[in-house]
Amino acid sequence: MPKPTISPSKMSTYLACPVRYRWTYVDGRGRLYLRAKRHFSFGTTLHRVLEKFYSEDQTGAPVRETLMAAFDESWVDAGFSTPEEMSEAYGEGREILERMSEEIEQKPRPGKPLYIEKRLKFEYPDFTLIGQLDRVDEHPDGSLEIIDYKSGRSSISSEEVGDDLAMGVYQLLLSKLHPDRPIRATIIALRTGEEATASLSAEQLAELEADIQLLGGEIVTQEFFELEPRPKALCASCDFLRLCQKHPDFREEPGS
Repeated sequence: MPKPTISPSKMSTYLACPVRYRWTYVDGRGRLYLRAKRHFSFGTTLHRVLEKFYSEDQTGAPVRETLMAAFDESWVDAGFSTPEEMSEAYGEGREILERMSEEIEQKPRPGKPLYIEKRLKFEYPDFTLIGQLDRVDEHPDGSLEIIDYKSGRSSISSEEVGDDLAMGVYQLLLSKLHPDRPIRATIIALRTGEEATASLSAEQLAELEADIQLLGGEIVTQEFFELEPRPKALCASCDFLRLCQKHPDFREEPGS
């Protein structure tokens, strides 16, 4: 029997609400309540565009036209409430790619893509840790830079990158594959082009790995069907609120 998998998104979901984890990953009934969301569709579109762009040989190809063609091919229209809302998002996406095309042409990055949408994994006794990396650039000095795109962000700081669970997991997994390479992680806020970089030390990675093993072990041994839902601030925006409201002891707090 294959081991259960643990990913950054699974850990984040569990830490936010174990009951949400149940409905998302364990209990199939939760799928019936999932709603398409416009920000997910927008992010998926931009990720697909950049995956196509960096996966293909662009030598001599017009950057702007290539990005715009990929944008039209990749557009995801799920989750928008009105045609006007979708049109606004479509225009915003084109503006983002217009700016990116100028940056790519005028200020090319020093590194070259080594991996695009790379899935990494590492086996622990109780589970398999997995991560999906948007992009990894290899620099002339042999160092590796993890590139992560955030379509919903306008700003980012090195402190936020250093504290980001997913970026830590990606550095840990990449260090297992390339133990002798210096590794750093960069988040690019696609709405503005702002970016920030951080790198975890060997000691920080070891501490993170220990925490992941503890948390992963807790998740894979959790009795999810025994959990009782409790009101949280995130309930108001949760797809599974109606499921939790069916529990006889679930009571939403006043003003929640």
